[in-house]
Amino acid sequence: MPSPPLAPDDGPIDLAHLARMTLGDAALERQVLGMFASQAMSLVEQLAALPAEAGALAHTLKGSARAIGAFRVAECAEALETAIRQGASPAKCQIELKAAVADAR
Repeated sequence: MPSPPLAPDDGPIDLAHLARMTLGDAALERQVLGMFASQAMSLVEQLAALPAEAGALAHTLKGSARAIGAFRVAECAEALETAIRQGASPAKCQIELKAAVADAR
């Protein structure tokens, strides 16, 4: 019998959080997830070029991700936002953010 994981793997989206945020409405969950997937991909594409508003775009993605329970995406967006604000290289953060968004999608 395999051992249970040390930490639960809830997947890229916390479905219990999403259900709370949508009051358990499955149709609304699907709609919100679809909107998030589109927005997240668009923002990741925009962030690749590091426009002047990159910090604001990362902040927007962080908030959207938290709202639906995509907490790994939110963490990566926050790291990117911080790197931009501090003038650090954002390359690693961009790679991790793109991967987190792909997992959430």
